[in-house]
Amino acid sequence: MIYFDNSATTAVNPMVLRTYTDVATKIMGNPSSLHGLGTTATRLLEASRRQIAELLGVDSQEIFFTSGGTEGDNWILKGVAFEKRPYGNHIIVSNVEHPAVKNTAEWLKTQGFEVDFAPVDGDGFVIVSELEKLIRDETILISIMAVNNEVGTIQPIGEISDLLADKPTISFHVDAVQAIGKIPLEAWLTERVDFAVLSAHKFHGPRGVGIVVAKKGKRLTPLLHGGGQEHNWRSTTENLAGIAATSKALRLALDDDDFKRQKVRAMKQVILEELEKHRKVHVFSKVENFAPNILTFGIRGVRGEVVVHAFEQHEIYISTTSACSSKKNAAAGTLVAMNVPSKLARSAVRISLDSTNNMAEVEQFLTVFRQIYQELEKVSG
Repeated sequence: MIYFDNSATTAVNPMVLRTYTDVATKIMGNPSSLHGLGTTATRLLEASRRQIAELLGVDSQEIFFTSGGTEGDNWILKGVAFEKRPYGNHIIVSNVEHPAVKNTAEWLKTQGFEVDFAPVDGDGFVIVSELEKLIRDETILISIMAVNNEVGTIQPIGEISDLLADKPTISFHVDAVQAIGKIPLEAWLTERVDFAVLSAHKFHGPRGVGIVVAKKGKRLTPLLHGGGQEHNWRSTTENLAGIAATSKALRLALDDDDFKRQKVRAMKQVILEELEKHRKVHVFSKVENFAPNILTFGIRGVRGEVVVHAFEQHEIYISTTSACSSKKNAAAGTLVAMNVPSKLARSAVRISLDSTNNMAEVEQFLTVFRQIYQELEKVSG
């Protein structure tokens, strides 16, 4: 089996799984309990929080645990919107955001908030000058993803941070779910970023655990009310085993991350060079300012799901762009925003690599690709 769908989810690292199992079986206390077992659980919870904070270069009081990226994005958009409603009701998100952001923004419109969608250029990059034009006195929040999950564009977070440097009343949120290990921390967690979201299963951690970074002095209206966990910001019993495993996964993901990026970039380059030799292939992902792991392309005249299933017959697993929308048979939202013609957009498939992949797998993939391409070329004409 060859797994090239790592942007959808990654395999849990065996060392991470071992940590999860050890904690789940040996530390049974609830961190909210007053007895010794609860104290032991609390110590591990806070040790995990400190390690994650140290790895990200923030204060441990700025780390909050959630159930994943979707909850984190929902919490920040809704939490900021309702917290700052007395000061304004205008929100800006890019028109290539993950549904967790885009659909949340649409819902906020039903609650009386005004939302603008910042446009992107033909390669999928937010046009900062157009974003600037959308800012008004009532703007309270801007949300831009760090790395696009469908084509891999690395958004200009630094440039947007500079734009907002003299606008302290606007909260800046970055969906960094696809960023860990793929681009350097400083490329997305700038000093100006107020809120950021991570998801453990994107970097070989367990599913069902997310991280919210909320800088000191920033406020969020809670989504969940109850027992007052997470400094009374997110009430629910903490997923202690998952959190400890996430801490381990993040450390491993950031260990030698530059070397891992170079390895993945080299594999992407080999695949890209082969794809570009075929006249009916259209490549949507480039190299410069694109994530090293994501390569999205299409075979003209062939729907993406046909290509996905053709590779699956050879036990090679790729995706039709975003896993969250792949079963809806709709053109990728990012490609639509890039003004890619609908028919071409529906041909798109995404390869998402990982440092656990290797060149032998790449060569096998390309061998199968040539075979599939020849068969589909005959059918599509």
